[in-house]
Amino acid sequence: MMKKVAITYNTSWYIYNFRKELIELLQSNGYQVITVAPNDYFTNKLIGLGCIHYHYSLNRRGFNPLEEVKLFIKYLSIYNKTKPDLILHFTVKPVIYGSIAAGLLRIPTVNNITGLATLFIRPNLLTAISKKLYKFSQQFASIVFFQNSDDLILFTEKLKLLNVNKADLLPGSGVNLKKFTPIPKENIKSNFIFLLISRMIYDKGIKEFVDAAKILLDKGYLAEFQLLGPLDYENVSGIRYNDIINWEKHGVIKYLGTTNNVKKYIRDSDCVVLPSYREGTPRSLLEAAAMGKPLITTNTIGCKEVVDNNKNGFLCKLKDPLDLANKMEKMLKLTKTQRIKMGENSRKKIEDQFDEIIVINKYLDAINQLIGN
Repeated sequence: MMKKVAITYNTSWYIYNFRKELIELLQSNGYQVITVAPNDYFTNKLIGLGCIHYHYSLNRRGFNPLEEVKLFIKYLSIYNKTKPDLILHFTVKPVIYGSIAAGLLRIPTVNNITGLATLFIRPNLLTAISKKLYKFSQQFASIVFFQNSDDLILFTEKLKLLNVNKADLLPGSGVNLKKFTPIPKENIKSNFIFLLISRMIYDKGIKEFVDAAKILLDKGYLAEFQLLGPLDYENVSGIRYNDIINWEKHGVIKYLGTTNNVKKYIRDSDCVVLPSYREGTPRSLLEAAAMGKPLITTNTIGCKEVVDNNKNGFLCKLKDPLDLANKMEKMLKLTKTQRIKMGENSRKKIEDQFDEIIVINKYLDAINQLIGN
């Protein structure tokens, strides 16, 4: 009988865009794939891949005890009904509640701690509760992958939330090097473009980017500062649309909204920037580097792994718009040849360290180790 692997995420969009190649490889290796996520536009695309899909409702933010119990019961119900041989969990609530449900049903799990941003940027009562939930839930996990060594050490050594023997390291979610390749900028006569790709939340360093843009514009630089990504009102750090419109009205930034073709915007940019406060490993920087772009990011957990300072980009100080402006000005002052060399170094770094096939093979090895096929 064909063995079944379930993939549980907080959106169908994430599964399709970040785990499509993993799904296809699992299927080619004889596994049936079950996806468990809230329905959205990409749900039918998952079904089109041959996945069996199960919907559940999720409040991604906040902590309502009654809702958390209902979510746990929903996971328990789906897993009991589908009886997967193994479950892959991604994002906070599936990792916590899905692991407990799977543990009670004696189903092995492989979890991915994709980033601890909001929980650890603003420590509060929810942070304390989350630590206890992580510690309890991860005793049921078979393997727990981390996207950077800082988070792995935090969980296994500093906070003692996880047995180190269960922990392993991944190079982020990896990048499809055939999909993201260097493409020449279409309009070479346009102003220099700095592009920031993320959800519109303050924790991504959006305000620092805007303030740095103001500094450079006041100095007379002819550059364009673009924001690309969705609004996120559910996040405690979410930016109001009126603020973005106001920045745009005053000629500071250009808001591009959302897209299903991020490659087009990366192609037409000259440098991709992410002054985030904390990450797992930022997908936007990985994709930009794969396309041969120089980078500027924060010298902080999850971001610093993607940039070798002065080689494929620059590292800036955390929550420091002046230092960010200085690094952006430094990028502007490089010759075209120097920026091209930085971009080539970006591509080489991704090829050596962040190829998606590295991530997929680690998952396949873990699955075969736990349940074989």
